Amino acid sequence: MPHQVSGASLKRQVYFWLGVLVFFIVFLYIFSSILLPFVAGMAIAYFLDPVADRLQRLGLSRLMATIVILVAFVIVFALALMILIPVLINQFNDFAQRLPGYIGQLQAFITNLQDSLLPGWIRSQLGTIKDNFSGILSEGMGFLTGLFGQIWNSGKAIVDLISLLVVTPVVAFYILLDWDRMVSKVDQWIPRDYVSDVRQIAGEIDQAIAGFIRGQGSLCLILGIFYAVGLSLVGLNFGLLIGLFAGMISFIPYVGSLVGLVLAVGVALVQFWPDYLWVGAVLVVFFSGQFLEGNILQPKLVGHSVGLHPVWLMFALFAFGALFGFVGLLVAVPAAAVVGVLVRFALSRYLQSDLYAGRSQLADTRKTKADSK
Repeated sequence: MPHQVSGASLKRQVYFWLGVLVFFIVFLYIFSSILLPFVAGMAIAYFLDPVADRLQRLGLSRLMATIVILVAFVIVFALALMILIPVLINQFNDFAQRLPGYIGQLQAFITNLQDSLLPGWIRSQLGTIKDNFSGILSEGMGFLTGLFGQIWNSGKAIVDLISLLVVTPVVAFYILLDWDRMVSKVDQWIPRDYVSDVRQIAGEIDQAIAGFIRGQGSLCLILGIFYAVGLSLVGLNFGLLIGLFAGMISFIPYVGSLVGLVLAVGVALVQFWPDYLWVGAVLVVFFSGQFLEGNILQPKLVGHSVGLHPVWLMFALFAFGALFGFVGLLVAVPAAAVVGVLVRFALSRYLQSDLYAGRSQLADTRKTKADSK
């Protein structure tokens, strides 16, 4: 028989975790303008903790493992900042300037094909479709511009960038160095009556966050490099920008790959047509990436450990980004994972409580247990 939980005990647990959630939201709201380097440092330390553990098993001390990892990370980040970021910024500016022309050329391309490919009922509505598409695109670009502007302004971007480059490595170093010690110390603070429940919740939260940040993050990075290299070798304009963008947003199922495919094929049609072989090469790059993701990377790196519904994930990203700016985007996924685990835990306790089963059922369960002794 399942263990029954009293309604009063369930209410106390619900109130406690609701209080923790309220405290977390208020803390983010008050200190969101200064949290960026600390949150980034914690994320880096959490991401690299398995690497430090493996280096320890190879014989290095925790201090030496932490130094080796952070030095390597800073070198890679500095090289990316000096080489890759300027190229991406230039490609983004050029792409933004050419986008209206690309849209006009695509509309002309569709118009030339409509007589031979489209049925009459679609041709009669094509003007309305073009107007609606242009309006949606304009609104979408306005929304993205406003969102990035809000994130830039709300975070005091210049100060945050300087603190990000200076404070983040320091925070990451100390957290990575003391990670196991901090976990052990927090475990000692847990009330002994609830230690098993808290450890169970913490384990599920760690599994969900690790599955996303380490697994999905590695997957996005690999896909971004694959798409960027593949599209650049094909010779697609802005191939580096489109490929990395498609890979970085591939954590949203179907949306990331679809957006990247539409952008790449749209640019390829304008650039290569009527040489359709190169358009096919762009399609081959994306379909190869999808095969790599679905059959190799996803099972190996992520598996079924994330447990975050795509709709809940997108809502968390939009909500935390709107409320707390760029810091909100960084904490959205871990917060969504924590809330998901707590909701599932509360639901399981509710299903085991007399609030769900009823007092008569609880009495019958206790009587059965007493008779069996």
